[in-house]
Amino acid sequence: MKVVVAYSGGLDTSVIVKWVKEKYNAEVIGFCADVGQEEELDGVEAKAIQTGATKCYVEDLNEEFAKDFIFPMMQANAIYEGTYLLGTSIARPLIGKRLIEVARAEGADAICHGATGKGNDQVRFELTAYAFEPNIKIIAPWREWEFNGRMDLVEYARKNDIPITTTAEKPYSMDRNLLHISFEGGILEDPWSECPADLSVMTETLDNAADEAEEAIITFEKGIPVKVNGESFSPANLMRKLNAIGKKHAVGRIDIVENRFVGMKSRGVYETPGGTILNQAHRALESITMDREVMHLRDSFIPRYADMVYNGFWYAPEREMLQAAITESQQFVTGDVRVKLYKGACHVSGRRSEYSLYDEAVASFEDNDAYNQKDAEGFIKLNALRLRVLSNSKQRRY
Repeated sequence: MKVVVAYSGGLDTSVIVKWVKEKYNAEVIGFCADVGQEEELDGVEAKAIQTGATKCYVEDLNEEFAKDFIFPMMQANAIYEGTYLLGTSIARPLIGKRLIEVARAEGADAICHGATGKGNDQVRFELTAYAFEPNIKIIAPWREWEFNGRMDLVEYARKNDIPITTTAEKPYSMDRNLLHISFEGGILEDPWSECPADLSVMTETLDNAADEAEEAIITFEKGIPVKVNGESFSPANLMRKLNAIGKKHAVGRIDIVENRFVGMKSRGVYETPGGTILNQAHRALESITMDREVMHLRDSFIPRYADMVYNGFWYAPEREMLQAAITESQQFVTGDVRVKLYKGACHVSGRRSEYSLYDEAVASFEDNDAYNQKDAEGFIKLNALRLRVLSNSKQRRY
């Protein structure tokens, strides 16, 4: 039997390689997707082989991740439950897709992931896998092995000389990519406990944030960011640039309790510096380039679209249908937005576009001929007609 394991080099997957090899008497192939984990990938291939894998693919997917996943999601302004910019969620469909492609290339009998039976990632990985290979065998160790928690894994790793960085003092589950880093577990499982100051990777703490504000100008073409301060960047490098700017100013750190797809509530601390800047800048540019009714209709899609991403339905036809509508809505979202960053905040301070629908002559409070204020009287009376009829009837409420 040959099994391709989605391998990160973290606690869970480090144990999984050895466990799957022994449990299923299987040849194990590791697959590690580089989606922006930075130094977390150092030595990951050697580590996988050291713990029992025959070989381990380590593939740079950063540009594809930014271009085909982060940016289309940003066009939708997708935010889950009004707070979460979906940093972990959006990486899973890409990793799952490539996992299946590696399994095909290797002629593997099964794929395996390290997501727990309590979390969302098991759903995201497996929905993606089934979308590509409806009959694929999926091994999910957390749903079948004897371990009850992360400390059991730490002990197993110790007994089997598996190198790990997780300890009883820092038992956090962390996930990092180009868009964000997440922290869950440990002291964070108590929603009243304050997040420790040392849990800060992609943002400075407020105490260490820069003491002077910084301005940045983001340029969009059809809703896609293409420049920062007039300089062109590839999609992945643009994310890196904004992450670096946001980090200095402690922008993008949130502490939330969210509703998982499987039904439970979960507390997490997320850092999303570049994504936070992009979200606010994109919204600002839309405010002058999108027709009101188009914007309101697109906004009505946001909760549903965010649910699709969060719950793992990236490759579902309903998400693709909404994406087509969202892409159409972005045809004129081209221009520049200036933001000012300071002490955890991102303030929009300017927006401009050759496609702007903002008409200063119409909007001005000064006297002009572009707008006849007397027209408003008939407009108001027509909109009030049903309220006046109601008030004159036996249904009167006030």
